[in-house]
Amino acid sequence: MEQIKIDEPRWDQSTYQGRANHFFTTTNPLNLLCSDEELDKAKEVVTKYRKDGQLNGLTIAELWKAKHVYDSAFHPDTGDKMLIIGRMSAQVPCNMFITGCMMTFYRTTPAVVFWQWINQSFNAIVNYTNRSGNSPITNQQLGTSYALATSGALVTALGLNSLTKSMSPIIGRLVPFAAVAAANCVNIPLMRMHEIQKGIAVSDENGNVLGESSIAAKWGITQVVLSRIGMASPGMVLPPLLMNYLDRKGFLKRFPWSAAPIQVTLCGVLLTFATPMCCALFPQKASISVDSLEPELQAKIRQSPNPPTLVYYNKGL
Repeated sequence: MEQIKIDEPRWDQSTYQGRANHFFTTTNPLNLLCSDEELDKAKEVVTKYRKDGQLNGLTIAELWKAKHVYDSAFHPDTGDKMLIIGRMSAQVPCNMFITGCMMTFYRTTPAVVFWQWINQSFNAIVNYTNRSGNSPITNQQLGTSYALATSGALVTALGLNSLTKSMSPIIGRLVPFAAVAAANCVNIPLMRMHEIQKGIAVSDENGNVLGESSIAAKWGITQVVLSRIGMASPGMVLPPLLMNYLDRKGFLKRFPWSAAPIQVTLCGVLLTFATPMCCALFPQKASISVDSLEPELQAKIRQSPNPPTLVYYNKGL
């Protein structure tokens, strides 16, 4: 029987389709229903297979099922069990509620402050949970990035709200999206500042660590920012267009209570697809040319036997 590469995703990660299949599996909200016993059992199955390469009475399908459960709850680098609301499988249920409420309650300052604060608190947990590798984040870094991202989101949201009062209602409905995009550009780099300063591990195709690179960290963080903005886009752009249409038709005046349920539900549907599809935009195991690395790291790699021309790193999520 051909040996299964258990430390690699089931599908070819060099193609978008393969990455999308992988993330549709790992971001599946049903993974949140797995008990601690089921998660520990999945970890045990994967760990045993890593050691002896034996199925131990399992079918290949059962082995992959255990691996998918394991991937949804344990960090790919450290192997630690991740905080439940920081897992990618929690993105859809948490974000559908938060995003729906941000877009429903956007007109008053207290509502904007409250929901942007809730959103940035959630984002901080997700960014911390999915940081790349063994990258320790100090309490000071955590607090600074959280405070600045929340401030950035609030300044953007409140500033744009005041500027758009005399504009078309649809412009006002899109303000939460602008605030979220601005906050992502602040929160993620700050949360992972240690990686920018110290670098993240780069390895050859066999997983042998060759050094640490700040340039690779910056590329990885940029990709994560773009993915997160893309992830938020459908759920924060399409519902406002629909709500603006319903508002013009008088539907929301007749049924004012319907705004939040409609937007939360629509966000849930859109996020179910946008989350895995945007996570898949860039390979998780990203590559970078040795020529693009720091000069001293290039020299170190070229001194090794059979030096690679490409190195790999975990870009994080």
